[in-house]
Amino acid sequence: MTASTAAHAVPVSFARVKIDDRFWLPRIKANREQTIPCNFQQCKETGRLDAFKLKWKQGEPNPPHIFWDSDVAKYIEAASYSLKAHPAPELDAKLDALIADIASAQQPDGYLNTHFTVVRPEKRFTNLRDEHELYCAGHMFEAGVAHFQATGKRTLLEVCCRYADCIATVFGTGPGQKRGYCGHPEIELALIKLYHATKEKRYLELCRFFVDERGREPNYYNTEALARGDDPKNYWAKNYSYTQAHKPLREQDEVTGHAVRAMYIYTAMADLAAELDDAPLQAACERLWKHATTKLMYVTGGLGSSRHNEGFTYDYDLPTETAYCETCAAIGFVFWNQRMLHLTGDGRFADVIERALYNSVISGVSLDGTKFFYENPLASVGAHHRQAWFGCACCPPNIARLLASLGEYIYSESDDSVSVNLYVQSEGSLRVAGQNVKVKQQTDYPWDGAVRITVSPEQPAPFELKLHQPDWCGKLSVSVNGSRVEAIAAKGYISIQREWKAGDAVEVKLEMPVARVYSDPRVRMNCGRVALQRGPLVYCLESADNGKELNAVELSRQQPIEATFDANVLGGMVTLQARAKKLSSDGWSGLYRPTPAAGSEVKLKAIPYFAWDNREPGEMLVWIRES
Repeated sequence: MTASTAAHAVPVSFARVKIDDRFWLPRIKANREQTIPCNFQQCKETGRLDAFKLKWKQGEPNPPHIFWDSDVAKYIEAASYSLKAHPAPELDAKLDALIADIASAQQPDGYLNTHFTVVRPEKRFTNLRDEHELYCAGHMFEAGVAHFQATGKRTLLEVCCRYADCIATVFGTGPGQKRGYCGHPEIELALIKLYHATKEKRYLELCRFFVDERGREPNYYNTEALARGDDPKNYWAKNYSYTQAHKPLREQDEVTGHAVRAMYIYTAMADLAAELDDAPLQAACERLWKHATTKLMYVTGGLGSSRHNEGFTYDYDLPTETAYCETCAAIGFVFWNQRMLHLTGDGRFADVIERALYNSVISGVSLDGTKFFYENPLASVGAHHRQAWFGCACCPPNIARLLASLGEYIYSESDDSVSVNLYVQSEGSLRVAGQNVKVKQQTDYPWDGAVRITVSPEQPAPFELKLHQPDWCGKLSVSVNGSRVEAIAAKGYISIQREWKAGDAVEVKLEMPVARVYSDPRVRMNCGRVALQRGPLVYCLESADNGKELNAVELSRQQPIEATFDANVLGGMVTLQARAKKLSSDGWSGLYRPTPAAGSEVKLKAIPYFAWDNREPGEMLVWIRES
C-alpha cells in the first residue's frame, strides 16, 4: 500500500452523511430536542429575536447588544442543519418567520445590524476594533449559507449577499474606502462559505482584502481611534496581538491574544490558502499550528489559559483550576484543523480534531443538552458548573451548530480517494471515480477500537481508501474481505489502493490500551502528575466516585489500570479503575508539621472528562499525582 500525496480533498457535506452511533446519536438527539429549542427560547426571552423588529426606542431598557445578532445567526445555522437531517414543518415555519423579521430589518443600502440601526446609527463602522459589527455579519452569512443548503430557500442568502455587497462598498483599497478589518475575526471564513454557495468571486476577494490588510502599518485600529477622538494608547489590551493584528498575518509565527479570535482568523487563512494556492499563507498557518499544539494546547484539546484576555499568556503556561479553555475556542480549533486537514492531507490535523471534539468540545454541554460550560477547566474544587445561558452567549449556539453538522467531519472525498477521518457509525454518500460510492461504518468507537467499513461503488472502480490512524494508536490491523493487508501509515493514514466492488468489507482494529500521558516538564503545573487516556478520551477523577480531596490521591507508576464498561455510569461508558494511595488530613492540629501525612489504599475510578459535572456537585481532577 502507498500513501496518497493528494491534498485538497473536500469534506463530505453533513447532508450526505447519516449518523447512527451509540456514542454520538444521543448527543445529536439531545442537541435537536433540547439544545436548539433552548437556544431559541433564550434568544426570545432575552430580546434577541424581537430586536430584528427594530422597535426599541432611545431611553428604553435592554437595548440590542453589539453581539446579539451573532447568537441568533448561530441558532439559525444549527436549526438549519438539524432541519436537513430531520425535516420538521414547525421548525421550518419558525425559521421562515424569523428570517422575514431579519429581512425587514435590513436597511435600504443592505446594512444589517440591530444594535447600530436603532441604538447608535451614527456610529456604523467607526470602531471595528471593539464592536463586533463584521463578526455579527459573518455569523449571519454562515446562517444564510446553511439555511440555503438545508432548504434550498434563498431568502436569508439574498439578505446576506446584499449585506456583503454593502460591506464591500465600505471596505477596500479604493478612493474613500476604509482599509479596516474586524477586531473579532469571523467574517473572513464566512465570506469563503458565501463564495462557495454563490460562486461570486467578489466575496472571495473581500475575504482576501480583510486577511491581507490585517496588521499592516499604519495600523488601522490606530487610525480609526484617532478619527473618533480616542487615544490609541488607552486601548485596554495595550497592543494588537490580542486581535492578531500586531503584524501582517503572513509574518506571524506565534499564537497570541484572544483564543476564539485566533482560531477564526487562522481558519480563514487556511481557507484562503487553499482557494488561492497561497504558499506563504499556508506556511504561516503551519507555523502557528505547530506553536499552538506544542506549547499552548491542553491535553483535552482546549485552548486559552487566561480569563483576563480569554486566551493565551506565554508558552507552557497551562494552569488547571484556572484554565479558561472556552468552548468556542475548542470549536474554532476543530474548524481550523478541518481546513488544514483538507489543505494538506496530513492526519496530524485529524488527530487534533478528534482530541478537541471528544474532550473539550462536548464537555461544553451537559448530557441532556440543557446546560453549558463557557470555561472548561481541568480541575475544580466543586464550584464550577454548567449554566442554562450566559450574558455573552456565544458558546451554547456554537456547540449546537457543530453537533448538528457533525457529519461534515467524518469523511473526505476527491476524484480518486475516500478518506475516513473519524470513526463514527454512519453511512456516507460520496462522489468518487465519477460515480456515487456508499461508505458505511459499523463500530462502538470510542469505547471499542473495532471498525467495519463497507465500501459500495455503483460500478467496480479503482480508487484509494484512506483510514486515519490516530496519534494515540500505536498499533492497528487491517483486512479486506477477510484477508489481512499490510498496514503502513504515511501522514497519519493507512492507504488501500485497489479496485473496489459493492459490498467490499474492511475490518480495522485499533489497539486501545489505557495510556499514561505526561506533560513537557516546562508545564510546571503538571510536574509529578499523570493524565489517563484511552482511545481519544481523556479521563478525570470526580468526587462522586473518589470522595473529596482529589489532590491527595497518588497513583503508582507501576500500578495496572483496568478499563471496564459500566452501564450504571451516566447511561453507560468505559470507566478506569486502579489501586491508589490517598493521603489523610486526619490528626493535623495545625496547618504545618514536620512529618508527612499518612496514606491508605483506595480504589481510584476515572470517567471520561467530557462527562464530568453531570452528577452530584463535587471536585474534579485530570492531572493525578504520581509516585
